[in-house]
Amino acid sequence: MNAATGDAALHRLFFALWPDDATRARLAQAARQWSHRPVADDKLHMTLHFLGACSADQQACYSQAVSAVHCEAFELQLDYLGGRARSQIQWLSASHPPTALAQLVAALGEALTSCGYEAEKRRFLPHVTLSRHVRKPRIQAGLPAINWMVRDFVLVESVAVEGQVRYEVRARWPCR
Repeated sequence: MNAATGDAALHRLFFALWPDDATRARLAQAARQWSHRPVADDKLHMTLHFLGACSADQQACYSQAVSAVHCEAFELQLDYLGGRARSQIQWLSASHPPTALAQLVAALGEALTSCGYEAEKRRFLPHVTLSRHVRKPRIQAGLPAINWMVRDFVLVESVAVEGQVRYEVRARWPCR
């Protein structure tokens, strides 16, 4: 229980693709190349579904629900620099996202509804955020691809520690 509010502790959670060390190093290099204030290396990931503030019971329900999700391993080829001026982010994406990624996102969303989760209405835009607070994001297609072999998906908690936020992987599910 939170002594100040009397509420059980809530955890900020999201499902994501979490890069292996070699892929993370290539993403970090791209972030430094394409942005003045890159996202910290240890925060580079691709969000699949953002859950927000969740109780321990919700977290358990979400974890149980996605344990039935089957996914195939797939390769992402990140070769498109994009961004959104309104949200002020610079990102890296795939000009041709694999069907397996869309299937994974859909299967997760469907499984999570059994726990009361409502997926975003916007179309899923697969991307890795390279930088935030970018007033004029750059757009460039045809970059040399960063090849990312996706073999699993993870549940991540966003944890506030001494005024900073760090991401901690709480659970991992393999893809075949």
